[in-house]
Amino acid sequence: MDARLEIRYAPDSPFVIGESIAIDGVCLTVQTITEQGFACDASSETLARTTLGELTLPATLNIERAMPLGGRMGGHIVSGHVDATGVLLERQAVGEMSKLVFGFPANLARFIAEKGSICINGVSLTINGVGADRFDVMIIPHTAQVTSLGALQPGGRVNLEVDVLARYVLRAAEVDSVGAAEKS
Repeated sequence: MDARLEIRYAPDSPFVIGESIAIDGVCLTVQTITEQGFACDASSETLARTTLGELTLPATLNIERAMPLGGRMGGHIVSGHVDATGVLLERQAVGEMSKLVFGFPANLARFIAEKGSICINGVSLTINGVGADRFDVMIIPHTAQVTSLGALQPGGRVNLEVDVLARYVLRAAEVDSVGAAEKS
């Protein structure tokens, strides 16, 4: 079943119908502009593969507009193409910060590296530690205040997007190794 998401949001500049926008890390398209924000359509595929299909209303969502060409990039390169969902396993206070430990599916293990980047619900973060099926990140007070990660509790599911550069480097290595094997 498809869904229309109507989102209350006051943008810093007007929306354009057809523009891409990330909602909790999921790339969607602005379909209509309303007095209070905008609306996007989410396909059954998107709802099944992300946490958008599990939303309970009202919900606090992370919203990020696409970076304009030539704009300043403050995080890693993300596309809003969610790779999998994960779950918050632990939340620990570390001074004023929070250490969040997430579980992830096995098929993402080759993309998740210590000091690498990951996108959690649309928030670009640095991975501090990694295990076979879990990784952890630190959330500074500012991130906790301005994103939904501040209120996320253990058991909460999140959208995960791995670093696009890691994905292409791994793919290039796989293709090179196949080509080398065929030449032998």
